[in-house]
Amino acid sequence: MKSLNTNDWEIAAGITATVVAAAAAAWLVLRKRPSAEEVERARRQFLVQSGRLVDGMLLDIYEVEAKDGRTLTLLLFSYRIGGVDYECSQDITAMRDMVDSAEVRAGFPCTVRYQPGNPYNSIVIGEGWSGLRKGIPQLPSYENPDPVDMSHLRPGRG
Repeated sequence: MKSLNTNDWEIAAGITATVVAAAAAAWLVLRKRPSAEEVERARRQFLVQSGRLVDGMLLDIYEVEAKDGRTLTLLLFSYRIGGVDYECSQDITAMRDMVDSAEVRAGFPCTVRYQPGNPYNSIVIGEGWSGLRKGIPQLPSYENPDPVDMSHLRPGRG
């Protein structure tokens, strides 16, 4: 039986390293990369599951012509965290069935979900969640409230 000398071991290690490097390169080139829509959907799902809530304000909803000819619907909103004001936009083109652009009014309050370590990463609408409100909340008004007895507060009376 013949034993391998040092030179044979070096050749075998070199061939093995070359095969491993080629396999890794082939995997990197041939793997399926997520599309931009899949990445955006995953980001929204992450924020719906783990994002913090803060009150915000709708600034505008508008449509923009993309470079590829599509029309994008963008929702512009602002919010404040720790004394810092943020203005962000969210592409809601894929979620047009969740929001009626005719009902979105500038100046209406909304709820924003944001990532605590990165407040720029925020959304107003996600799959299964919406921070849009139907209108501005109204406090109930009383036409003739019961008078409050304040005689005990007036000195010399009572």
